[in-house]
Amino acid sequence: MTKIEQRELILKQAWIGDAVLCLFAREKILREGGSVDGEKYTRLTSNQFLSGLGEPSEVEARIGRVYEAKGLAAAFAFIEDEVVPLFTKQEANRERSGAHPARAGRR
Repeated sequence: MTKIEQRELILKQAWIGDAVLCLFAREKILREGGSVDGEKYTRLTSNQFLSGLGEPSEVEARIGRVYEAKGLAAAFAFIEDEVVPLFTKQEANRERSGAHPARAGRR
């Protein structure tokens, strides 16, 4: 497989992985917060955030590969194990620094 073909395959897998990550994020936010939170959704699914785990397309491609091989539940478990810990840490840092929207007006 040429480098161009490899990159094309990664982008296709990433496209699927992105969709799985988006669904995961929306379900998690609704389950835990009870309402739509577009800013949190963006923080969890952004390339800036994903770059903390590796090249964003490759992270999404890994999610896509798990989904294609093992299904949605396995992909969600992968995200929970591999993506959520960093997100939880960053959200805690946001909360401590006062950057969290709920605390922004209290300073």
